[in-house]
Amino acid sequence: MQKLVIHGGKPLCGEINISGAKNAALPTLCASLLTNDTLKLRNVPDLKDVSTMLSLLKQMGVSILANDQSETELSAVHLTNPTAPYEMVKTMRAAILVLGPLLAHKGEAMISLPGGCAIGLRPVDQHIKGLQAMGAEIMIEHGYIHAKAKKLTGTRIVMDIVTVTGTENLMMAASLASGVTILENAAREPEIVDLAQCLIKMGAKIEGAGTDIITIQGVKALHGCTHDVMPDRIETGTFLTAVTASSGEIHLKGARADTLDAVIDKLLEAGAIINSGENWIHLNMNKPPKSVNLRTAPYPAFPTDMQAQFMVLNSVADGTAIITETIFENRFMHVQELKRMNADITVEGNTAIVHGIPRLDGAGVMATDLRASASLVIAGLIAQGETVIDRIYHLDRGYERIEEKLSQLGAQIERIN
Repeated sequence: MQKLVIHGGKPLCGEINISGAKNAALPTLCASLLTNDTLKLRNVPDLKDVSTMLSLLKQMGVSILANDQSETELSAVHLTNPTAPYEMVKTMRAAILVLGPLLAHKGEAMISLPGGCAIGLRPVDQHIKGLQAMGAEIMIEHGYIHAKAKKLTGTRIVMDIVTVTGTENLMMAASLASGVTILENAAREPEIVDLAQCLIKMGAKIEGAGTDIITIQGVKALHGCTHDVMPDRIETGTFLTAVTASSGEIHLKGARADTLDAVIDKLLEAGAIINSGENWIHLNMNKPPKSVNLRTAPYPAFPTDMQAQFMVLNSVADGTAIITETIFENRFMHVQELKRMNADITVEGNTAIVHGIPRLDGAGVMATDLRASASLVIAGLIAQGETVIDRIYHLDRGYERIEEKLSQLGAQIERIN
């Protein structure tokens, strides 16, 4: 099993390019199921979750042509197997995103229920309830969702909870439904706006993406298009946080500050100096960081996917920080690993109290999920001595060429078997 070996304790300085967003690429790949024409996507990141999604689509019969320029062309004209088997879904919960497009375009789908998730429950009941409200017949048996619909019909859907993949699934399905669909209590994430922009290029009629009410006027058919996947805001935030924690300086190319307001506000509060333009962000940290309190919540509030990284920042900051996690019930699993590195953290329910200390110590640690992996990498980069991170396959799900990019910033980091 591969591990990362990091020799930390030095400021990170330099310039890197931000990759396309995983959480935007996955739903836009599924949008290829809505048309018989070719969908061309650019800025697709080379990640484990993306390759899993492409494998899933390929076994359905989707023709896929990818090159080394982060471009992927997909055609579902010969789709023959509208099934997502458990063997693929169990490794990537985003596979549920094929349900809405398959049902809307092909009239049927058989999708495995996702199963467990390390960071907490992620129910798909909102997806199912929304599709049923649009006229789908759905049965759940033997661990699979069996869905059929001769033609979906537009309706008003009020979601009980804010769900990103639920909003994306229903928005794609509604694009080909008969009549108007109104999604209320919709998720507002930038990745949903990115998907809506792709669907509109394909001929969909969508208004309100980025707000909590999205209106979709169904059309008879969608066509192909070319779409650039948005930059990854969580990768961007992770690098900005790492450089802030190390008291370094970074210039990020291909980054969008407008998708990271909550994160940038907290970095400024920690003492970072940040400037940005349309597609770049520059951060300079010339002093030790100050502690910052934060509370995770759906966009545009502070993202749960940045909580672990900021916990590391707070662990070496001046003062005491209170971090409250409201999205996932098991998202403090990195705490025990950080405590192995001498971090002073106490957990009380869904709140972590972090007392900043002068430095972390290198140690052997184990990654438990994607963002926990990123936090341990940051911890290793700022710790004194050697840090060895086990189970780093989690990182490959969400960070493209992370060792290469960190090396460009002066990090001493190596992957070993």
